[in-house]
Amino acid sequence: MPTCDHCGSHVSERFARVFADVEGRILACPNCSANAGIAEVARQRTRTA
Repeated sequence: MPTCDHCGSHVSERFARVFADVEGRILACPNCSANAGIAEVARQRTRTA
């Protein structure tokens, strides 16, 4: 099962397909960021990773 690279929480395969970056990293999830802002937070964390 995939996990969030930021907080280590488990996420679903479907969530990983939608929100992972091109390298397969999941930089935000419902556990560590607001649901409405997951894509935006992931983009911000990609810039700093």
